[in-house]
Amino acid sequence: MSHVANSKGRGGFIAGFLILPLALYLTFVIWPYIQTFGYSFTNWTGQSPTFDFVGLDNYSALLKDEVFRGALLHNLLLLVFVPTVTILISLFFAFMLNAGGRSGAGGVQGVAGSALYKVIYFFPQVLSLAILAVLFGAVYRSDEGGLLNGFLSKLGLVDPAHPIEWLNQPNLVLWCLLLVVVWHGVGFYLVLFSAAMQSVPKDIYEAALLDGAKRAQTFFKVTLPLLWDSVQTSAVYLGIAAMDMFVLVSTMTSGQFGGGPDHHSEVMATVLMRNFLYFGKAGYACAMGVVMLILTLILSAITLRATRREHVEF
Repeated sequence: MSHVANSKGRGGFIAGFLILPLALYLTFVIWPYIQTFGYSFTNWTGQSPTFDFVGLDNYSALLKDEVFRGALLHNLLLLVFVPTVTILISLFFAFMLNAGGRSGAGGVQGVAGSALYKVIYFFPQVLSLAILAVLFGAVYRSDEGGLLNGFLSKLGLVDPAHPIEWLNQPNLVLWCLLLVVVWHGVGFYLVLFSAAMQSVPKDIYEAALLDGAKRAQTFFKVTLPLLWDSVQTSAVYLGIAAMDMFVLVSTMTSGQFGGGPDHHSEVMATVLMRNFLYFGKAGYACAMGVVMLILTLILSAITLRATRREHVEF
């Protein structure tokens, strides 16, 4: 009986600490999601206290919205390239900084100066997205002050009288934004993968080298399988980031809330905010938000399923 009483007392003590955080989570996280689902079936303008129930009209309108379909395609392209490019570059640098140097008396080690390189690579991560937008806005400027055009003109690849308008070229603008996202994210995931690599015993690398394995074989046969859990988690987080992109697109590209030129850099988040704040179609924007939520959940589940492997222990 005393054991049961102690268990109840312990359970009540724990529940007392969980009630307030759970109530806050339900109020500020779950309830807004429920409200968004509800508003997506109405013609709410975002300001009027009254609105009418319109059923699935907002969702059927989404299927006919060419701007939203184009934005969805851009998000899917970013979803493929942002995680893939970021993870590949981060893995390569992390491997070089932890096991890419020559084997000396201390065993397998990184390239010379690897500690300094980690700090340098991580530096972009401490910059906010607003600072990134200003920084790369100067890089992509189309006048003589643009860093990229100035560099290419020095090499004779660009005519100074006709510089490239990087953010106003329909075929270039999305890839320019992709470069910014990759540049910003590589440092963080490099540190993440480096921490995972440092937990791998150096004896495993030394045994592989003694067996005649080359650097590339060591990476694909030893490093990558042991880091697969970290790679899987990184792919999910980068996929979620690729489904957003609102801050960079809205601040770096032309148009109301970005998306220019002529919607060639449009993403779902910019279309949503434009309809909500500019056109006053809050119910329609809520339907977009619901679609974004469902797509993000589906893609996260697919990523976790597709990258599932047996856990490798060492």
